[in-house]
Amino acid sequence: MSTWPSSLETLRDTVGVWTFGHETVPAERSGDVAAELESLGYSAMWLPEAWGREAFTSAGLMLRSTSSMIIATGIANIWARDAVAASNAAKTLNAAYSNRFVLGLGVSHRPLVERLRGHDYASPVTAMREYLTAMDAAPMLAPEGELRYARVIAALGPKMLDVGATLADGVHPYLVTPEHTARARAALGDKFVGVEQAVVLGQSREEYLNRAHAHLGIYTGLDNYKNSWRRLGFGDEDFVRGGSERLCDALVVHGDESAVLKRVNEHRAAGADHVCLQVLSDETNAPPYDEWRRLGSILTA
Repeated sequence: MSTWPSSLETLRDTVGVWTFGHETVPAERSGDVAAELESLGYSAMWLPEAWGREAFTSAGLMLRSTSSMIIATGIANIWARDAVAASNAAKTLNAAYSNRFVLGLGVSHRPLVERLRGHDYASPVTAMREYLTAMDAAPMLAPEGELRYARVIAALGPKMLDVGATLADGVHPYLVTPEHTARARAALGDKFVGVEQAVVLGQSREEYLNRAHAHLGIYTGLDNYKNSWRRLGFGDEDFVRGGSERLCDALVVHGDESAVLKRVNEHRAAGADHVCLQVLSDETNAPPYDEWRRLGSILTA
């Protein structure tokens, strides 16, 4: 019998969406994005935290606008708030919205931690381990203080995967291949593995590469991702700004709905419990509703 929190059980064998889309519309209407995804049948909406809106605030807006879909942070930056604040916020959101909140936490990246937030990024694995331990010890006197909530962490390398296996309910790998998913499954045992998968739906090869290179432009400058890709057999020649064509093909699926479903099933065969799709659209200032609607056809396949 599974010991997963109920929100993660809901995500088992399902497809969700990973998106910045809610940050492209005014805050008072951002929940409409989640409501649309729920109406299309997606199981979850995963929200990032970088230079935009604060993760827990956005999660609350999405939860308020939906009735059944899981809302997850993918990821909330551990340097943005202390462990007590994160633990208590997660408990409150989960209790207020019928166990529909999943807390995804991550150590982020050196530029976002040191330049943007002014913290020391010297030991990210140790920082995550200590943060999760402090969360477990955090007091909360409100009625929801003793209730369980789901907690996963962003994990790429073996050390962080081990933290996910021992101190969390699972992991949320980003920008990975099915080969990485298999490694995550081996490291996690029977805990939750929910992976992100970037998608360019349709389009010519030229347009696909334009979107994939633009997507990878920031990530090819971040050591955490380059180290992860090296473990998968890529090298410096693949880490040019925007990535090599080989790297694009490995990380961003291109084609019609059947091509996307094929990649989803490859992750599932490798051990993924849940896959969340990030659509790379030609518009960066609006939610990609048309693509989301088209991809809805693969949800029950």
